[in-house]
Amino acid sequence: MKEKAMYDVVILGSGPAGLQAAIHAARRKVSVLILGKQTKSSLYHAHVENFCCIFNIAGEDMLRVGLEQALRFGSEIWEEDVLNVLQDENLFEIKTESGRMVQCKSLIIATGAHRNRLGVPGEKQLLGRGVSYCVECDANFFKGQDVAVVGGESAAVGGALTLLGDSKSVHLICEKLDVVDVLREEIKNSEVVIYERAKIEEIKGKNEVEELVLVDGTRISVSGVFIELGAKGVMELATNLGIRLDDEAKYIQTDKKQQTNVPGVFAAGDICGPPWQMAKAVGEGCVAGLEAASYAKKLSLTESGRSLQK
Repeated sequence: MKEKAMYDVVILGSGPAGLQAAIHAARRKVSVLILGKQTKSSLYHAHVENFCCIFNIAGEDMLRVGLEQALRFGSEIWEEDVLNVLQDENLFEIKTESGRMVQCKSLIIATGAHRNRLGVPGEKQLLGRGVSYCVECDANFFKGQDVAVVGGESAAVGGALTLLGDSKSVHLICEKLDVVDVLREEIKNSEVVIYERAKIEEIKGKNEVEELVLVDGTRISVSGVFIELGAKGVMELATNLGIRLDDEAKYIQTDKKQQTNVPGVFAAGDICGPPWQMAKAVGEGCVAGLEAASYAKKLSLTESGRSLQK
């Protein structure tokens, strides 16, 4: 049984929304953990010219300074992707790609909302007829069938391992495996058929997915293909927790306190919808950090009161 680290607030995402949330939550004297890789933030490769009081600065530099601030106020960071989030009574339980387990009293989702697509023939036409972007959402439709997962990061590798339980066969197609050593060993030692240094040229099928054609000419017969090009996104994480999304299932719905419909879960930044501006992300991160810290403190007081009554 793996030991579970315990924090008051855990923040998924280390972009501007996540960092601002960490700064404000940590200043409220609660324990804060940030999970995520800054190189995955859309700000990392950007150049900022329209943020109030700052002109002409590299996004990478802003993220570096923001992280330094968050750490100085007492936050911690694990540069890992998240594989799964579950609710356990009043706590949230998180599993990272290295297999580490974390529990927290309040959770802030600030993972961004970008979803990569392959852009190959058949992808758009067969969406919902074998093409999916969410293993957790659609795995049940492919029990006992041959399936494929496209991608080499934590979402794809974790998804392929999840599909092993009920699928006839699972194929993983990627240009390279870009995960921590623990996850790499797990997938390598599993029954997943791995195609490294490979790319999909076309998804074929008349009314539903029937076959994948790789650039090198390899053909793989499958009924379903899950496109998971990155870390775990909003749909996967939200599905497990019952978080309410918008009508198109793209963004998390929040109130003015950045709280979702699930008590203790907050969201900030691009994951809450447009406009795609750092100013909005930082403002929402500020509110989410303050509210999440308050929620965690109230929960601690409630638990302390119950203990005294026993």
